[in-house]
Amino acid sequence: MPTYVILMNLTDQGIRTIKEAPQRFEAATKSLEAAGGKLLGFYTTMGPYDYVAIAEGPSDEGAMVQLLGLGMQGNVRTTTLKAFTAQEFAAILK
Repeated sequence: MPTYVILMNLTDQGIRTIKEAPQRFEAATKSLEAAGGKLLGFYTTMGPYDYVAIAEGPSDEGAMVQLLGLGMQGNVRTTTLKAFTAQEFAAILK
């Protein structure tokens, strides 16, 4: 499955309702799993991004659906990076 690194920043709405973040995180994880994906890691960070997630998805299209759904809720804005393992990178270079 493709792997994605998702960088997130809270919106004004997201910070106003920050105490609801654990429930939103749980709901987003369940939605990802229902779509055939898997959350590999999730971190709250200090610096230019508020959250960092590493996830697998069944396809780029499936990942886009999940990311659009997350954005539509209005609590975070995302920047997503498609990631390749060292083995995938070596295969690309061949």
